[in-house]
Amino acid sequence: MRARARARNYWNRRNLIWFASQFDRSDLEGNMIETVTEERKLILDHEKLDVYQIAVEFVLLADVIVEQLPRGRAYLCDQLRRAALSISLNIAEGAGEYALDEKVRFYRMAKRSATECAGILDVCQRLQLVDEQYQTKGRELIIRIVSMLIKMARR
Repeated sequence: MRARARARNYWNRRNLIWFASQFDRSDLEGNMIETVTEERKLILDHEKLDVYQIAVEFVLLADVIVEQLPRGRAYLCDQLRRAALSISLNIAEGAGEYALDEKVRFYRMAKRSATECAGILDVCQRLQLVDEQYQTKGRELIIRIVSMLIKMARR
């Protein structure tokens, strides 16, 4: 058993040395790698979606709203943060799926999280915990997100 392990380690070290020799010094420093990524500008499927960009914008707004909430309302803070993040994560996961029914399932989950955020904002408004401008902006973003997700889920 030890002989096999030694042989495996020898071949792993040998392959690693060969692999490292295939790059020049600039690759190891990161200079060459940065220029390659700047040229290609790789973008994932979910980053192309407007609804994803709006959902990320809502996550940032939700964070601002949470900072305004008083200390005794930790349950609202936690719930709003989780639901807001869930919107963008479900959109990203759905965009990465190939099967149409799986895509639709993730988009519907994102829609449910968005309506949950709307409910949390309504509660915060009724309790007079949030400035009206933030509540209005959040509601506008949620309405845009939900309307886009409804259309995406009908496909």
